[in-house]
Amino acid sequence: MTATAPREGELWSRCGGCASLLYRKRLRRNLDVCPECGEHARLAAPERLRQLVDPESFTPLPDRAAEVDPIDFVDVLSYPHRLSAARASTGLAEAVVCGTATIGRHPCALAVMDFRFLGGSLGAAVGELITRAAERALEDDVPLVLVTASGGARMQEGALSLMQMATVSQAIAALREAGLLTVSVLTDPTYGGVAASFATNTDLVLAESGARMGFAGPRVIRQVTGRELPEGFQTAAFLLRHGQVDMVVPRHALRGRLVALLAAARAGRRPASRPAVPRQEPAPAARPAAVAAPPVVDAAPADAWETVRLARNPGRPTTLDYLDTAFEGFVELHGDRLGGDCPAVVGGLARLDGRHLMVIGHQKGHTTGELVARNFGMASPAGHRKALRLMRLAARLGLPVVTLVDTPGADPGVGAEEQGQAAAIAENILSLSMLPTPVVAVITGEGGSGGALALAVADRVLMLQHAVYSVISPEGCAAILWPDRGAAPQAARALRLTAPDLCRLGVVDDLVPEPVPAAHHDPEAAARALREAVLAHLLPLLDVPPATLVRRRRQRFRRFGAARAGARAGAR
Repeated sequence: MTATAPREGELWSRCGGCASLLYRKRLRRNLDVCPECGEHARLAAPERLRQLVDPESFTPLPDRAAEVDPIDFVDVLSYPHRLSAARASTGLAEAVVCGTATIGRHPCALAVMDFRFLGGSLGAAVGELITRAAERALEDDVPLVLVTASGGARMQEGALSLMQMATVSQAIAALREAGLLTVSVLTDPTYGGVAASFATNTDLVLAESGARMGFAGPRVIRQVTGRELPEGFQTAAFLLRHGQVDMVVPRHALRGRLVALLAAARAGRRPASRPAVPRQEPAPAARPAAVAAPPVVDAAPADAWETVRLARNPGRPTTLDYLDTAFEGFVELHGDRLGGDCPAVVGGLARLDGRHLMVIGHQKGHTTGELVARNFGMASPAGHRKALRLMRLAARLGLPVVTLVDTPGADPGVGAEEQGQAAAIAENILSLSMLPTPVVAVITGEGGSGGALALAVADRVLMLQHAVYSVISPEGCAAILWPDRGAAPQAARALRLTAPDLCRLGVVDDLVPEPVPAAHHDPEAAARALREAVLAHLLPLLDVPPATLVRRRRQRFRRFGAARAGARAGAR
């Protein structure tokens, strides 16, 4: 267990690595690194800034994200109560501190996360603040430096926290297009939605000595796979060995390394020929004009836990079933061109009402043998890279993309982590933000966390009536926030993961009705409904210029920031 930096007033601190009793002043002089064993204690965001930036150069962003509670989440404590406790204990407004500064006299924008605040979790306010930091970097024509420390997306905000992975990623995409350097510094720990988005889709990824990073945490991997983990799993050295970071840097050398990188970026930076790009402030109460308002769902929704059970039913139509009935002429394409062909993701060329397009989706199966062979629809890094290869091929050919999402989540296995699961998901999210061709995504069954979002950053997101879409499974949420896993039904209701819930929140654009009582009772009728819904949403996109498509897609996800969420909460 990594030690935490000592609090003010403490004279002595015990190292979490070697258990040595250390004099606090000596530990501080050594940047909270144990002089006996080299253990790097976790740092609060203010202390991290003091170590990295030039003295008195840091200026916080002038605006503060709105306080939000978008889904009225309650476990054993209410979400507002947890927020108040976190603010009182840390002295921070949120789990990230953002602003501008100089490092070695080189100007930059910074976003520094603080694990003390609800585990550094990524919610709407955190996503909004980091996005504003990126927009400030674009406005000032300076690099962006991110320092990550997070357990992942914030469960208490449901699917809206999942959307922040796309929101921040597309802000980084804008910096990439402008030729501005982005650097992430991984500190201990960096997991989940943060690892699978902006922590790994920057130009350069540095890991502080002692940092751990991965998509799934060690406890989850042990529970899912039943395997013991190799020595040093997910540590900085492991990440470097598996090609997932550019370098591992001890804390005392981190500032100097950043100075060198920023100096190189500044030396190579040519005067920008692009016009000034204004910051995109999300309208507090209105959607961008290009995005249609979600339908009003009048019918009382079914119980959330019963909907979860329906979404997981093994008889439910799969991607291959829909390709056989809703589409025509499917030609499957295989492989990621890097040595893998994940069976949990299928894709290829098809036709819909005579129009050629690329269809990509998760594939589960109906029997136990099929489910095992397809890894229950949980994509490996090769699956995400295969999907990305096909999306890019579609863009080159001028074909629209339809994705069918049905996964409990990305593969959480040891092999997936070794092959860069987080970075593979992050690259999909980033690339979809920039893809110059129409994209329509349909959540057909389970939409589980970052594994679902990797195929769902789209111009239109549809959802079958009895599908679910969530930042975490109800069982996982219950295991973390409730005393026992038996609270999964209660967690399902709190997460607001049903199609009517997500239409009201604006995460989903349209609900696709299913035959009574559910899709698996009449797969052909379900296929007809899916076909009609995809056509209705795809056809208006076909004549939109690529640059407009990308701009509107980014606006779609930008609206999930805290300002928009605050407006939603206030309207209830």
